[in-house]
Amino acid sequence: MPSAAPSTVTTWFPSRGLRCAAWLTRPRGEDPHPAVLLVHGFGATHEMRLGRYEQAFAAVGLAVLSFDFAHLGASQGVPRQLISIRRQLADVEAALAFLGRTPGIDPGRIALWGTSLGATHTLLTATRHPELAAVVVQCPVLDTRDAARSAGWRAAARLAAPVVSDLVRRGLRLKRRYVPIVDEPGRTAVVTVPGAKEGWYGMLPPGVDFDNRVTAAVGLDLLTRNAARRAVDIRSPLLVCVSDHETLTDPRIAVRTAMRAPAGTFLRYPADHFAVYRPPLVERIIRDQADFLVRHLSVSEASGERHA
Repeated sequence: MPSAAPSTVTTWFPSRGLRCAAWLTRPRGEDPHPAVLLVHGFGATHEMRLGRYEQAFAAVGLAVLSFDFAHLGASQGVPRQLISIRRQLADVEAALAFLGRTPGIDPGRIALWGTSLGATHTLLTATRHPELAAVVVQCPVLDTRDAARSAGWRAAARLAAPVVSDLVRRGLRLKRRYVPIVDEPGRTAVVTVPGAKEGWYGMLPPGVDFDNRVTAAVGLDLLTRNAARRAVDIRSPLLVCVSDHETLTDPRIAVRTAMRAPAGTFLRYPADHFAVYRPPLVERIIRDQADFLVRHLSVSEASGERHA
């Protein structure tokens, strides 16, 4: 029977022997539903603005699965705040598998959506899954080496000692060395570009805490990833939402990625890295993304409320 309104339930799925907390939002209408998996950015958790996307996509007839990476948020994993792109890619694979076997979901109509560094995970995963019905990324950080260069050599130099210390501690099975995820320019943190700290904390609802730290060895991991060069291997329809005033990376990388993908397209917005999450742009961007997903996942008019 059709539900009265989009409803979200808390669930979990296994990944690498750990439980990843997940949230499944079902739309109105009869199943099986097409679905989209949301992949969040660097150090971010479900509480940081994903609810808006869940409800908006469900309103047009899509089931939506979001999750916290292992070691973060409501998910299991020790040490806490461990970020490894390799491990997180395994979490995305586990989330996709879970979504595909969930009752009421059409496994032939599943899309991936990624934001910020989650766009790297999304594109790399899409290269292994040509069966995906669509792929969407916004304010994408696709070449982490470019992001490091954008921060400047002084910022990178400040991270050198903590990274080495954490690598040694990891090898000796000692307590990990942490650095802040984000801080003001001139401080030691992974991200220190102007406005980043305000942007990160601006994504938090009132009363929600943010664990602003990460195992320092991730700094080395972030020097080795370039998802943009894999664009030619993405066979699914791809939408890249480009922030023209991007503060964390060169927006031209996002445009080139869309142009190199066989079925890629891009839309440009007068935004920095964080304006995409806030009014008035967030409504416009979500509408554009929903239109793209509805078109490529063959959502019928009866499956959801058409948006303005």
